[in-house]
Amino acid sequence: MERRVLLAISLSFVVLFLYQRLVPPPPEQPTAVGTTAAPVGAPVPGASTLAPAATPATMPVVAATRSDSVEREYVIETEQVRAVFTNRGGRLKHWGLKQYPDRSGQPVELVPTDVGSQPLPFSLATADAAQTARLNGEFYAVENAAPERIDATSSPAALTFVYEGADGLVARKQFTLQPSGYVVVFNADVKQGTTALNPSLVWGPGLGDEIARSAGSGGMFSGGYVYPAAGFVYLDGSVTRFAGAAASTAGSQQGLFRYAGVTDHYFVSAVLEPSGTQRIDFAHVPLADPADPALVRQLVSYTATFDKAPGDVRVFLGPKQFEALRAINPEFTKVIDFGMFAVLAVPLLGALQWVHGFVGNYGYSIIILTILINLVMWPLRHKSVVSMRKMQELQPQLKVIQDRYSHLKMTDPARGKMNEEVMALYKAKGANPASGCVPMLLTLPVLFAFYSLLSQAIEIRGAPFALWITDLSLRDPWYITPLLMGGTMFWQQRLQPGTGDPVQQKVLMFMPVMFTAMFMTAPSGLVIYWFVSNLWAIGQQYFTNWLIGPAQPVGVKR
Repeated sequence: MERRVLLAISLSFVVLFLYQRLVPPPPEQPTAVGTTAAPVGAPVPGASTLAPAATPATMPVVAATRSDSVEREYVIETEQVRAVFTNRGGRLKHWGLKQYPDRSGQPVELVPTDVGSQPLPFSLATADAAQTARLNGEFYAVENAAPERIDATSSPAALTFVYEGADGLVARKQFTLQPSGYVVVFNADVKQGTTALNPSLVWGPGLGDEIARSAGSGGMFSGGYVYPAAGFVYLDGSVTRFAGAAASTAGSQQGLFRYAGVTDHYFVSAVLEPSGTQRIDFAHVPLADPADPALVRQLVSYTATFDKAPGDVRVFLGPKQFEALRAINPEFTKVIDFGMFAVLAVPLLGALQWVHGFVGNYGYSIIILTILINLVMWPLRHKSVVSMRKMQELQPQLKVIQDRYSHLKMTDPARGKMNEEVMALYKAKGANPASGCVPMLLTLPVLFAFYSLLSQAIEIRGAPFALWITDLSLRDPWYITPLLMGGTMFWQQRLQPGTGDPVQQKVLMFMPVMFTAMFMTAPSGLVIYWFVSNLWAIGQQYFTNWLIGPAQPVGVKR
């Protein structure tokens, strides 16, 4: 019985693991979240066909009455962000997060680089291709003679770009940043003569290069523990995602979306709570990596079209850090994909942060929280072991009953008598075959929730532990912890009573090997959690065996 429970738990985890790693989200149909029957605002082309990053060679030559003569960059520094804007089209060129360094120690960059003619964030598009090219290719003047470096660490800062053409095309774009947080407030006022236009907001491919490069090749054993960029919309309390090629096949999503944008493993770009109906056009953008042409970066672009000109549009561009998202709105935290175990993963994340507040090291915090979780599970596991021990002691009597009816076919009605004798034996000895399995199965949701938490939590990104483990979100560089985890799984199985089923024995012996292989590229924080859980289960098994004593098989007369 014990080995059957262990086998069931192991197979359940394998199924969940393989499903998350190998089964991509199914392509979403446009009708899943909205309708494409009526366009919103200006009828612009889809995101995949936009080319706002026009060069002067392809841009119509029109004299300007207000513009700049050369391209300039303007830097806004806040407490968390270093934003770089270019006056070519008045767009965002770089967005570095100071508190989240990349592998070179520099602020992680959320605007992809080396993307060729792909549009930069905050590009604009109208139904007129020539007009679109000018809106994103002309050199805008900066209003109020703003300096090229703006300190916004203590007070809000606004940067306004203006372009005026001799043919009556006028564009004014304003960006406002607060001293803290990751939100940009964007305003666009575009006119052609006396006619006010409603341009679409084009984000371009995202998010960043770090996740795109590490997830570009995919595969469970080649860094496949990271989720690549995916478009998403939030409607009626749920998030619908469009990953990879599904972003292009999703079509135009239209509705009263509360949030919409692009998310990857750790970061998110999203339009926040716009007023009125909007249309979102997603596109899958696979791009070759200039540093490694064999690697294809999997990016997703999106275009937002509103029912009126973009005014006071709030755009979040930052980490999927639970508190940062909750500061926007508690519902915005659903952009973190904890899966079906979110109801447990969220309080576990709060507990992990609470422990970290005392310990100051996420590695030790994972260990302490794992111990606390196992302490809570102690009574269930103890009850399970005691119940299974009772079942083990009844095995000789059960075998006698089974042998008595072994000559009968399974379809023989007389075999019903065997079931009656088995149930009578259970009742006489106070045993319940389900009482050994159910308590253990009740612990699975917590285990899986903690697994989902550690797979997604940005809190452990870049967090050092000790000795050779310098980043809990990356694999163990020396593969020591996965090997230790596999060893403890084998040890744990050796503690379980034997079984006469040779097939079951082979499957159970293969489990530690399979898990060790799967966890070779897993985040080291996740491996540490599983390793400590195994150690605790081994210790509890020894303690329970000592407490209840050795099994005393009950003999029977044949």
